[in-house]
Amino acid sequence: MKPIRVAMLGCGTVGTQVMRILDEQGGDLAARIGAPVELAGVAVRRPNRHPDVPAHLLTADAEALVASDVDVVVEVIGGIEPVRGLLLSALSNGKSVVTANKALLAEHAADLFAAAESSGADLYFEAAVAGAIPLVRPLRESLAGDRITRVMGIVNGTTNFILSAMDATGASYAETLDEASRLGYAEADPTADVDGYDAASKAAILASIAFHTRVTAADVYREGIAAVTPADVAAAKTLGRTIKLLAICERATRDGEESVSVRVHPAMIPRTHPLATVGGAFNAVFVEADAAGSLMFYGQGAGGAPTASAVLGDLVAVARNKVVGGRGPGESSYAALPVRPIAQVNTRYHVSLDVADRAGVLSAVASVFAEHDVSIAAVRQSGRGTDASLVIVTHSAPDEALRSTVDKVAGLPAVREVASVMRVEGEES
Repeated sequence: MKPIRVAMLGCGTVGTQVMRILDEQGGDLAARIGAPVELAGVAVRRPNRHPDVPAHLLTADAEALVASDVDVVVEVIGGIEPVRGLLLSALSNGKSVVTANKALLAEHAADLFAAAESSGADLYFEAAVAGAIPLVRPLRESLAGDRITRVMGIVNGTTNFILSAMDATGASYAETLDEASRLGYAEADPTADVDGYDAASKAAILASIAFHTRVTAADVYREGIAAVTPADVAAAKTLGRTIKLLAICERATRDGEESVSVRVHPAMIPRTHPLATVGGAFNAVFVEADAAGSLMFYGQGAGGAPTASAVLGDLVAVARNKVVGGRGPGESSYAALPVRPIAQVNTRYHVSLDVADRAGVLSAVASVFAEHDVSIAAVRQSGRGTDASLVIVTHSAPDEALRSTVDKVAGLPAVREVASVMRVEGEES
């Protein structure tokens, strides 16, 4: 059979592992595909910095490589430009694309899918969301006959490592971030991870697939973990909970109109919840569907070899399609559901207050909650001299009402400080 010629853009941690697997398992991959895979070239910015790659494969001219006689373009560079233009060019010319680029897909998936549709090419991106965990394909294919109502999970390994370490040791955010950097779990600039941008991009992709609606990163409400304190972690422990950075995508009906909400933020969850046991840099995602019920996907969410596994799985799929003349699924955005802002999303709050330890304080605070129609689920108060700590856990209510409640409570004469506010997930509301 004529070889499937592959151009690879980038050769960092993931690209190096893709090349290794292609070399070590080339015979098996050819048998699975029905044709051999031939690496036609590798585009990098500085070819002289890749001594382990055969010199005849290396090039600094990515545009020329994409325009050459190749069947598939594998992109593991990351970022938006110039990658967007390169992949649009490949797809427009009928060359299938395999990418791990979550940021690009979260911003420009519609353009990429349109280019693929116009030329009959494939666009696969399993590695963009959760490393080695098969998640995108089950949503696009296995559950295509079902109605997905919720996707919730841990999709960023760096933040999960930090929060797991804070929970285990009681250390501060800064201390655990330093440890994550030392062990290689955090980038030199960890902003994309710890501020929630990485998880927000993944949430946008998952929501788009699950709800057949175009969702971009700009539609995702986002909070990072930098404000999580040891006191928050200790408070969660006291209540039998732990703190995780969650990506939550939901379908809901309000006032007769169906819509979706997509958010990323730290939240307290019960220690009995399966996500509470996901430690270190691992990822896990729950999918809830009408017919299938609850499904959980768990595994390595990042790293060179795990991500390369997902890339190679996509490469096998698009190469098979090239051999038999078929196509994989394209974009499905027919539902076009509106995306609700966080203010209209029903959530629960854990509110910790430092208050004066005197009669009537709890009554005054409870009156504010009642005024905003926010029901209180639990209250815990402990005194320390003339001050006291007051912890309130609410029932589910619109986020806007909860925020307004907290703002007004903060202005009460007896309230010294709103020590922390955190959402609560994974429990009956």
